[in-house]
Amino acid sequence: MARYIGAVCRHCRREGMKLFLKGERCYTDKCAVEKRPDQPPGEHGHARGRIKVTDFGIRLREKQKVKRMYSLTEGQFRRFFEKAARTKGVTGEVLIVRLESRLDNVVYRLGFASSRKEARQMVRFGHIRVNGKRVNIPSYIVSAGDSIELESKSKKMDRVNMSLELLERRGFPDWLELDKEYYKGTVTRLPTRADVTIPIEEQLIVEFYSKV
Repeated sequence: MARYIGAVCRHCRREGMKLFLKGERCYTDKCAVEKRPDQPPGEHGHARGRIKVTDFGIRLREKQKVKRMYSLTEGQFRRFFEKAARTKGVTGEVLIVRLESRLDNVVYRLGFASSRKEARQMVRFGHIRVNGKRVNIPSYIVSAGDSIELESKSKKMDRVNMSLELLERRGFPDWLELDKEYYKGTVTRLPTRADVTIPIEEQLIVEFYSKV
């Protein structure tokens, strides 16, 4: 499945909540969810209340919400789910923790990028070092004790400094530490399910893939 290149605000409206896909815009009154909170995109969005939602539809929407929140394609998301299913533990919780542990998500959480999409581009273009070595794989899974820092030239980018200014408004996870002066973060511990505050019902995702 090709990556979606359309207006990402449609995703937030479709899921009926902010997925924080547009960086600073999501915190202003320009946010599409703020403007039309009860109307999904499309010509017939106003008729959502009259459409009967099936159990399959509920599970599908939850899967789509999380997939879009982490800006993954269907193939990428399914592979993460399959790895989680083979890992010891509760599959749904393992899935969420692995998604949080992706390098592009960590770069976003540290405030080096204003969205996960922007963080993915930074990783791919070689702006990020992990433990002193350049890593350009967005799906790289970090470990406790890893240090994540920007390349020297990347520290001068305006978009990085603008994103760091937004960090206080966005909130900062307690499983990470950040040294703003040196543009360097540290994974103090692995994230847990409780660290993800956006409402997610991961069991619905497990049920979705068990029936397809």
